[in-house]
Amino acid sequence: MSNIDPVPGYQTHNQPSRPDRSVRQQTATRRTALTVCTIVDIAAGLLGLWILLFLLDANQANVFVEFVRGTADWLAWWAQDIFTMDTEGLRVALNYGLPAAMYLLIGHGIAARLNRA
Repeated sequence: MSNIDPVPGYQTHNQPSRPDRSVRQQTATRRTALTVCTIVDIAAGLLGLWILLFLLDANQANVFVEFVRGTADWLAWWAQDIFTMDTEGLRVALNYGLPAAMYLLIGHGIAARLNRA
């Protein structure tokens, strides 16, 4: 007598009815790592978008541009005026690019560590 499932998709008698605890914990850890990656990617994307809008001389009175600038200011509050350059575009690129790079490095490092656990 063989233990082959005659109808695919149905549970056989020797399969566990629920995934064991380690599989559920691993799935939760991977979802947490994915959430961390998503958040830091969005944050870095907004910072990069502000740099791009500034360098392209976007209309500062536009609602979308104001939103992106406000969000970028909030995300990069700790790095404001680290670099004081004569060229305004270079100053914005460095003062907002540094936090974007830091968020990506730290966030993806945390996610990698979670995935290894």
